Amino acid sequence: MANTDHPSREPNEALIRIFEESAASKKSLAHSLNKLCEQAGCPRTYTNTSISNWMTRGMIPQPPVPRLLAQVLTARLGRTVSIADIGMSSSGTTHADMGLEFPREPGDAVRTAAEYWSAVKRRTFTSTTAAFAIAAYATPVTRWLISPADQILPTLAGRRVGQADIDELREIAEDARCWDARYGGGNWKLSSVNDCLHLRAAPLLHGSYSEAVGRQLFTVTAELSRLAGWSAFDMGHHDTAQRYFIQGLRMAKAGADRESGCYVLTTMALQSLIRGFPNEAIDMAQGAFNSARHVAAERVLSFAKLAEARAHAKAGNGPAAERTLRESEDLLAAVRNDGSDPAWLEYYTPARLASDAVEIYRDLGKPRKALEWSGHADAMPSGRFTRATGIRLSVASTAHLQQGDLDRGLEVGHRALAILGGVESARAHDYLRRFVTDLAPWRNETRVTEFIQLTPRAVRMST
Repeated sequence: MANTDHPSREPNEALIRIFEESAASKKSLAHSLNKLCEQAGCPRTYTNTSISNWMTRGMIPQPPVPRLLAQVLTARLGRTVSIADIGMSSSGTTHADMGLEFPREPGDAVRTAAEYWSAVKRRTFTSTTAAFAIAAYATPVTRWLISPADQILPTLAGRRVGQADIDELREIAEDARCWDARYGGGNWKLSSVNDCLHLRAAPLLHGSYSEAVGRQLFTVTAELSRLAGWSAFDMGHHDTAQRYFIQGLRMAKAGADRESGCYVLTTMALQSLIRGFPNEAIDMAQGAFNSARHVAAERVLSFAKLAEARAHAKAGNGPAAERTLRESEDLLAAVRNDGSDPAWLEYYTPARLASDAVEIYRDLGKPRKALEWSGHADAMPSGRFTRATGIRLSVASTAHLQQGDLDRGLEVGHRALAILGGVESARAHDYLRRFVTDLAPWRNETRVTEFIQLTPRAVRMST
């Protein structure tokens, strides 16, 4: 047996799945592969044990064997099988740009996304930097704005995809959204979303489906990739989050779903804002809105406007922030309860808008208005939206300090601390850090010192 790049790893579920679909024996697969290797000028003597090692131990043969194995399986299945489809890259490692690509062709987009999800699953994805790079969004955003919808063509190769498959993916996405809101992006449920992308969604994307089913498949896959990105974003893994968001946007384009793409692009704008690029966030939020204004539901468009308002506030443009916030309110007030809204944004209510408005007015240095909005946000159930409630209270705490009210600031700060102590969210904990920083003028007071000392122990963070 030839040497391998990785002598011991997790099972290669992708290869196991493709092998089972091919209905070939390991012996016949090895025989066909040996013939191709000989024709390629690199003779090998692989056996059924070799195939077993690649599947159960995750061992990867040296190039060009992965490519030749993909060729053998392509011939067996009667459809194109890529190296990514069998859970192998050409060298057993992945390149730094993986996941940042936004291919023009739908077929290339599916292969690119599947390759990234597979690399994350197998933990072979490494990049040269863990930092957020705003420039990485330039090509994806431009290509989305120029042409936000691909033509969906029915496919005839591979496993038949049905409505039950779509419903399963939707249920997984909804479950992940609920856990995210309550427990934060670091909870175990969200960590399984990439498993779903790699093991469930990717094979379906390579399957056989009608135009109508294909549209649903790409849309729900876009949301799953957005959710995986949101989880990484919430935990401070911004480089990884970018790649998930980009692939989510590309899946929305492949599904000709401008509404879904608007939502993903708005999420990308929020990440850009949090990472300190408010002007770029404004451009992205405006692009999201304009690309979908004639097709998306009012709730989706309102969310894009809200992100834009937050970015204007962070940039210090009060008039623009208040104007776009009013536009967001008007759109949300126009929502029709007729079932036309997408399920993935049902959490976005007037109370949720109010929660973000608190931050807008805090950033604008208008604490009285911020606290008025905080009262409107009280309608959001903290048991379900734990993280959002804790973040809003953290922001309100700072607003009280802006008014010089240390008593109320600490009171609300303790409430925020109690709520966020059970949430796995680096982003939420950053809001508490901001409040701790804003306590600096009172740092010599005993009760302030006690709060500052209590904070890292309560939420497992360092100040």
